[in-house]
Amino acid sequence: MSASSHSLLTAAQDAAGHQHYPQGALYMVATPIGNLADISLRALHVLSLVDTVACEDTRHTAGLLQGYGLHKPLLAVHEHNEAEAAQTVVQRLQAGQRVAYVSDAGTPGVSDPGARLVMAVQAAGLRCTPIPGASSLTALLSVAGQGGPAGPLVFSGFLSPKSAERQREVQTIADDARACLILEAPHRIEALAQVLQSLGDRRITVGRELTKQFEEVAEVTCSDLPAWLEADSHRTRGEFVLLVHPKLASAAKGALSASALRTLGLLMAELPLNRAVRLCADITGEPRNALYDAALAQRQGEAGS
Repeated sequence: MSASSHSLLTAAQDAAGHQHYPQGALYMVATPIGNLADISLRALHVLSLVDTVACEDTRHTAGLLQGYGLHKPLLAVHEHNEAEAAQTVVQRLQAGQRVAYVSDAGTPGVSDPGARLVMAVQAAGLRCTPIPGASSLTALLSVAGQGGPAGPLVFSGFLSPKSAERQREVQTIADDARACLILEAPHRIEALAQVLQSLGDRRITVGRELTKQFEEVAEVTCSDLPAWLEADSHRTRGEFVLLVHPKLASAAKGALSASALRTLGLLMAELPLNRAVRLCADITGEPRNALYDAALAQRQGEAGS
């Protein structure tokens, strides 16, 4: 172990060692999404403490741990063997081991393997503990000026690789007034851009290779996204997170989706107008003012008939 690695692990011990880390528990450890400096001290301490590190790719994780001066027994738990390997993890936990799980980058179980493992551990009555860290989603949100007070958003993760299903998913995004976060791999980004082009002038913030040497963040319209990618051959490389911004208020007021109007009608048949509007806004993400105007128009139409 190098002197710098020793100092880092000592700092991790000093910062996080006072907390209790029970045996027989699974630790879901977020790892850097590209920059090794983004590991947390608590994550380092947990990785140094556990008996086994279950991981998406043993070769990748071995290199990651080595970068911090750590060497641990590794157990492959990936999307193709997760259900079976989860039972091995459960057995180790029942024997009193501490087990960490890491994906190749970011938070395991979030558009990465890990969810089935957590379900199996919880079904066995065992404990799962989150160790948070770097995230491409929050990294992009922090520089996109969207979310929080700017309005609600939804997370769609990776859209379907199948063309017809992906088009249906994009149509769902088009019908939703809320902002939407999407993840995409480099070999599918151009195909996704072509489908997102149908959203026209809706703004989209693109995060490419976040935290890495060639990090790039740009905001364009959905209609301009294919041209933006084509303008530089390097732009189709690396991992992507994209934020489709919400519909402009003026556009949303004049064009409520058919599904939102159907939902509004069903709610109005059972509830007072104000409550129906509020619930419809929560369900569909459409602007409450536009829904209220539509509800009034519907009531007036019914009265006139």
